[in-house]
Amino acid sequence: MGNFCGSQKNTNVRISLPAVCFVWQIAMIVLFGVFVRYNEESDAHWGEHKKAHNITSDIENDFYYRYPSFQDVHVMIFVGFGFLMTFLKRYSFGAVGFNFLIAAFGLQWAILMQGWFHSFDYATAKIYVGVENMINADFCVAGSLIAFGGILGKVSPVQLMVVALFGVTLYAVEEYIILTLLHCRDAGGSMVIHAFGGYYGLAISWVLYRPNLHQSKRLNGSVYHSDMFAMIGTLFLWMFWPSFNSAIANHGDGQHRAALNTYLSLAASVLTAVAISSMSQKTGKLDMVHIQNATLAGGVAMGTSGEFMITPYGSLIVGFCCGIISTFGYLFVTPFLESKLKLQDTCGIHNLHAVPGMLGGFVGAIVAATASESVYGKEGLSSTLGLEGSFANRSPGTQGGYQAAGTCVAIAFGLVGGGIVGLILKIPIWGDPADDNCFDDEVYWEVPEDEETIPPVLEYNNHMRHKQQELSASSFNIEQC
Repeated sequence: MGNFCGSQKNTNVRISLPAVCFVWQIAMIVLFGVFVRYNEESDAHWGEHKKAHNITSDIENDFYYRYPSFQDVHVMIFVGFGFLMTFLKRYSFGAVGFNFLIAAFGLQWAILMQGWFHSFDYATAKIYVGVENMINADFCVAGSLIAFGGILGKVSPVQLMVVALFGVTLYAVEEYIILTLLHCRDAGGSMVIHAFGGYYGLAISWVLYRPNLHQSKRLNGSVYHSDMFAMIGTLFLWMFWPSFNSAIANHGDGQHRAALNTYLSLAASVLTAVAISSMSQKTGKLDMVHIQNATLAGGVAMGTSGEFMITPYGSLIVGFCCGIISTFGYLFVTPFLESKLKLQDTCGIHNLHAVPGMLGGFVGAIVAATASESVYGKEGLSSTLGLEGSFANRSPGTQGGYQAAGTCVAIAFGLVGGGIVGLILKIPIWGDPADDNCFDDEVYWEVPEDEETIPPVLEYNNHMRHKQQELSASSFNIEQC
C-alpha cells in the first residue's frame, strides 16, 4: 500500500477529465429531466397564477425582487472568487479556470441536492425552481470554492470535481440540519457557507499534506502583476458582499438591514487590516496578502447577524475585530498551522473564512439570545428570528442556543467531511502533480511561451548598430541642406 500511494505521479488527465465532465454532465441532464420543473413564478402559467391569487402586476413576481441580488452573487462566485486566487505567479489560469469549472458543475448539482431537501413536491415527485433556487445554488457552490482556496495549486482538476461533488452534497445536508431541523437564521451564510467551507478545505489540506512541498517554493508566491489581479477579485467581493448577505433575507427591513450592516462591517475591517499590516513591519510597509483577504473578514462575520438588530455601531465593532483577527491569522496562525499541525493552507482560508465564519455564527447566537420585543416589536421579533408556526413558542434565548449549535454542526460537517474526502483524494488515480510541480499552470494548461529575453551583449550591439544608422541618416540630411 505504501508503494502504491508513493508511486510516480502521472498528471495526464486526457481520459479522466473528459470522462468526468461528460459523464457527470449527462447525469445532470438525465436528473434534471426526471426531477426539475419551473416553479409557478417562472412557468408559462404565471398569468393564471396571478388571477388565482389576485396579483395585479408582473412586478410582484419574485424575479424582480431577487434577480439584482442574484447577479451580484453570481459575479462574486465567478469573478470575485476566481480572481482572488490569482495571486500565485504561475497559477492564474488554474485559479480562474478551475474556479469556473467547479462552479459551473456545482451549481447544477446544488439545484438538485437543495431541491431534494427543500423544495421537493412529494405529490408530483418534482423539484420546482425559480430565481431563489439560483441564488441558493450559488451559495452552495461557494462552500466548495472556499475549500478550493486551501488546496490551490496542489490538486488536479479531476480532484477538484470530486471536491465539488462531495462539498455540495455535504453542504445540502448540513444546511438542511441547520436551517430546517434546528431552524437557525443564517441569511448570509457565516455558518453554512464560510465555517463549513473553511473547515472542509482545511481538513482536506491536512489529509493531503505534502512534506516535500518546499520543492515548489519558487512558485508558491506572487509577483507584482499577479497581486494586482488578485486585488481585482478582492474589490469585486468587497463591493458585492452586501448583496451576498442580503440576497435571501426577508423582503423589506430584513434585506435592507443586512445590506447596511454588511456595508459598515466591511468598511471597518479595511481600516483595522491596514493598521495591523502596517504595525507588523518595522518600516510600516503594507503586505498585499493582508489587504486582499483580511479586508473581507467583516463581510464573512456579518452573514448570520446581518439581518438582526445588531445596530450600525455593532456592525462596525464586528468589522473592527474581524479585521484584526484575520490579519493576525495571516501573520502568526498560518505559519503555525504549517509548521506544527502539518496543514498547508495556500490561500489562508482559515483566516478569511473558517475563523470569521465561526465568529459570525457565535455573534449571531449572542445577538439572537439578547433580542427583545422592545427593540424588534412583536411582529419584527417573530419574523426576524423565525419564531413562527411550530417555532412560535421558542424564546430568543433558546433561539440563540440553537444558533450556537448550528455553528458547531457546520464546523463538524466541514472537518469530518473534509477528512473523508481527503482520504478519497489521496488515492493516486486522480492525476495530481508531484511535490516539485505544484503551483504551475503548465501541468494542466497550454501556456503561451514567455517573451524571449535578449542577452545583454546582443542588446548592446543592437543598440549601437541603430545608433550608427541614426548618425548616418543625420549626416546625410546635413549634406543635403
